Amino acid sequence: MTIILFGILFLPIFSALSITFFSQKHPSISAGISIAISCITFLLTCVLCAMTQSQTLPIEIVYTWLSVGNLSVDLGFLVDRLSLIMLFVVTGVGSLIHIYSKGYMGKDPSLSRYFASLSIFMFSMIGIVLANNFLMIFIFWEMVGLSSYLLIGFWMTKGSAADAAKKAFLCNRIGDTGFLLGIILVWSCLGTLRFGEISNLLSTNPAAFSSLATITGLLLLCGVIGKSAQFPLHVWLPDAMEGPTPVSALIHAATMVAAGVYLLARGFDIFALSAAWPQGLDWLKFSTLDVIATIGAFTALMAALIAVQQNDIKRILAYSTLSQLGYMVMAIGLSYPIAAMYHLTTHAFFKALLFLGAGSVIVALHHEQNIWKMGGLQKRMPITFWTFLIATLALCGIPPLSGFFSKDYIVAEALHKNAYLGTIALVTAFLTTFYMGRLFFVSFIGRTRSKVSDHAKENSTIITMPLILLAIASVFAGFIGIDSYLMPHYSSQSLANTNMVFPYPSIDQAPDNWFKMLIYPFKHAPMAAILSICAVIAGGFLSFIFYFNAKNDILSSKFKTVSLWLKNRLYFDELYQNSAVWLQDKLALICDFIDRWIIGGIIIGIIYRIVDLIGRFCRFSQTGNIQTYTAIFVLGIIVLSYWVINW
Repeated sequence: MTIILFGILFLPIFSALSITFFSQKHPSISAGISIAISCITFLLTCVLCAMTQSQTLPIEIVYTWLSVGNLSVDLGFLVDRLSLIMLFVVTGVGSLIHIYSKGYMGKDPSLSRYFASLSIFMFSMIGIVLANNFLMIFIFWEMVGLSSYLLIGFWMTKGSAADAAKKAFLCNRIGDTGFLLGIILVWSCLGTLRFGEISNLLSTNPAAFSSLATITGLLLLCGVIGKSAQFPLHVWLPDAMEGPTPVSALIHAATMVAAGVYLLARGFDIFALSAAWPQGLDWLKFSTLDVIATIGAFTALMAALIAVQQNDIKRILAYSTLSQLGYMVMAIGLSYPIAAMYHLTTHAFFKALLFLGAGSVIVALHHEQNIWKMGGLQKRMPITFWTFLIATLALCGIPPLSGFFSKDYIVAEALHKNAYLGTIALVTAFLTTFYMGRLFFVSFIGRTRSKVSDHAKENSTIITMPLILLAIASVFAGFIGIDSYLMPHYSSQSLANTNMVFPYPSIDQAPDNWFKMLIYPFKHAPMAAILSICAVIAGGFLSFIFYFNAKNDILSSKFKTVSLWLKNRLYFDELYQNSAVWLQDKLALICDFIDRWIIGGIIIGIIYRIVDLIGRFCRFSQTGNIQTYTAIFVLGIIVLSYWVINW
């Protein structure tokens, strides 16, 4: 098993190094190396999954990296149900994106650099998934940030792409600063960073963090907010669309933004702790999970609203990702990490399909991304049309597609535990169907809206084959019992009082056929399932009325002010930019005052006077007369002799 784990982790970086040093000038060879190794990594993951079926999980392999006194820094692998299902998503979806990239990026002059960066991205994300401690996660966490910088800014000569890469990098650095401080607090309180040891310590001593429990969780959450683009650091993700479309699919579906949700699920024992509050301050009491749920719900609703008035096909999908990530984060904040990971897994398939489908449209339309210059593609691009339709229905949560089960899981649990958050989840479901219906009807249905749309045709097999495979996964992923597979992983004390609506005790007791699986949500949470479907139907019906064969956006003309705010993304970018400029100016004035008056006027002024007086005194002793110097020398010897004799 150790050899397989090393192969899964290090084969992608071997691919990146091979391309960089040996096949840089041979793009076809570089693409072949990267695609072959990504597929081999997926096959090794399948072998690993098969091997663990007969073994007791978790399996941990630890190597000591650094040992100084009582400090021991370990690096190692942690194989359990959570890492296995995440590894399957990363390598599976990542391999299909590699294959797709060959068709999408085939004529790019920097193809070798692209595939080398893609391999580094895969290596970084696999490292996060297999890490057995916070330090190892942080190392690969930063490598994911570097990889995203390289890929978002891949077309570096394009100013907007370079700016987007810097924006993503800086936003993640802000979040990662808090993440690192949180890791330091975990070490100082528990004396270990290994997940297994942390779980054992907290199960025997839940008060190990004492009053630092909430602040530790919030600092760790900062890393999640940056990486998974939650409010208020959500602004980088839509701009990341400046990178190649396969990169967008990889970031939004299987790697970077999924890392934050995975960290929440992995460190759930820490986030579930509540701090001890001083007497008399109970009215201030809140837990880290409360903050997580609130941020997730707000991000889900905000992103869905903004998506309603975006016209760039990739930006609509980007805000859709923000919204769905908000669902996942909210689920963990409500103490349902299983629901979050369930939705993360299914979402990876249909969101990757949506982005790759959008890429297929963009290629066919000569890189046109405005949906109002598309239309009439259902006959010209049938494979892209049908696969995109499946992904859209899955995202909206239409039964029996995978998105229905995973999204309904979150909606049901939210309604069960918090009516306000449950209502937000339903409104978000309505908005999701509305903006996806708008995107689909305007882009694919009705008349053509431009010459490029009128002359579009279906792409080659290397582009359409991944679409078909992802469409199959989007249909059937909901039936494989992802939640029941993860349940044993969370059979710890942290979920003892959760009282879940969908109580799968083990995978053996999950519904044994597809029909039972389909009616399971209606049986155990009928009100949530019915309300969720009603929200979907209402959103779809309104989008059909407004946008089926529409010539322009009705909402833009009817609600100009609201539309303008949503098109400009609620002016968060402008707010941050102006705030940063204002803050920078004020800090500069303060620094100037300190430099000019305190340091220059007071401190340096005093030092200047003292030095000047000493200089004036010393000047009188510099007469140039040898007799004077001899007298001073003798006087000095007398003083030193007196001091030595008496002291």
